[in-house]
Amino acid sequence: MKPILFLFVFIINIVVLNAQSTIDDFVKKGIEYHDAQNYEMAIKTYEKALEINPKSTLVNYEISLSYFNSKNYEKAIEYSDKVLKQKSKHMMQAYLTKGSSLDVLGKTKESIKLFEKAIKNEGSHYLLHYNLALNFYKIGKLDDAEEHVIKAIENNSNHASSHYMLANIHNYKGHTVQTLLALHYFLFLEPDSTRSIEAYMLLHDKFGGNVTKEKDKATTININLSSLGAESDFGAAELMIGMLEASKNLEENVGKTDDEMFIENTDSFFTVMGELKKKKHKGIWWTFYTTFFYELAKSNHLPTYCHYINQSGNKDSRKWIQDNQEQLNAFGDWLEKI
Repeated sequence: MKPILFLFVFIINIVVLNAQSTIDDFVKKGIEYHDAQNYEMAIKTYEKALEINPKSTLVNYEISLSYFNSKNYEKAIEYSDKVLKQKSKHMMQAYLTKGSSLDVLGKTKESIKLFEKAIKNEGSHYLLHYNLALNFYKIGKLDDAEEHVIKAIENNSNHASSHYMLANIHNYKGHTVQTLLALHYFLFLEPDSTRSIEAYMLLHDKFGGNVTKEKDKATTININLSSLGAESDFGAAELMIGMLEASKNLEENVGKTDDEMFIENTDSFFTVMGELKKKKHKGIWWTFYTTFFYELAKSNHLPTYCHYINQSGNKDSRKWIQDNQEQLNAFGDWLEKI
């Protein structure tokens, strides 16, 4: 290479590197503003980066996200489209921002079509399935919502929001067993938050909520007949839950605390579900939830688990957690081995 040409290429490379370094600096600063919820300054910072490279998919995505959080959904869509048109990096993030913006603007059906397209183009990602499920849930298509939220869980079983949505879907359908299983796993993942309190209250309401007893009359256990369909063992489990609640009045249980009864009844619930499981049983209820909770029931960590998931709504459980760090650590060690 001739010296002059070499020098020219060298200079060009330096200019490109410096420009990229400047963009990266703007992005870093913009993210700092965004995380501090100063979306106006974040947007202004990203605009400076776009003056250097208007086509940067990273910057266009970041600015769309700041517009979304500042509730300027039309602008969020505009900059998301700049990413999507390039069919390069940050496509999934742009789909999520645009789809969520469309939903907030009342264009939920359009958002659904976008997420379906995203899954087809980008593959099966848990956030795409979750957001699609959320949109179906909002318009009352519960079966479609369930299909996609289960796919979200299959892609990422640690996504707490998916378990919570699944619990709400089955609570709406009146399915006690499925509601309880999903609530248990949600509280296992997220035991201490604002929505954990709501989940805690729903869990305790459903656990025995199918039992009624009027004064001077026999106890009645109400079974949802839809539970006795294709998954007939759910009906057996639901009957068992009612019997557990009714057993609180038995002589051998008089004097036991609510916490003690919850631990015993949870143990029985998980154990019966495990014993009902057959090789023919497929799907998330049996291969994921029941498998995990049955192993938990067979361990010596169930009391720790029960206090752990109850901490948001039970001050005694919160104190127990504080006073029993050894048991909590042992539970964590057990979880790493299963």
